[in-house]
Amino acid sequence: MNVRIRIPSPLRPLTAGAAEVEAEGSTVGEALHDLEHKYPGFDSRLFEANGGLRHFVNVYRNDEDIRAAGGLGATLSGDDELSIIPAVAGGGPGLD
Repeated sequence: MNVRIRIPSPLRPLTAGAAEVEAEGSTVGEALHDLEHKYPGFDSRLFEANGGLRHFVNVYRNDEDIRAAGGLGATLSGDDELSIIPAVAGGGPGLD
């Protein structure tokens, strides 16, 4: 089944600038791996060598973090939307 995937700015060069693309899969993991077939370069940016998501990559199915919803095995329906959100870190003086 096709699902929409929102692509963050740092990964848009892989999708020729597209902010949203479609991928096929019945689970979150299948849909994310399908990105590699359509837009080479995604797997190395999203996944560790052991197959898990990189620690700085967050994925949401609709508004729910997939880590709390079954992880990469979470099932998808045709109206689901995935969002890839890179973790943001940093701060400055006085931001306790």
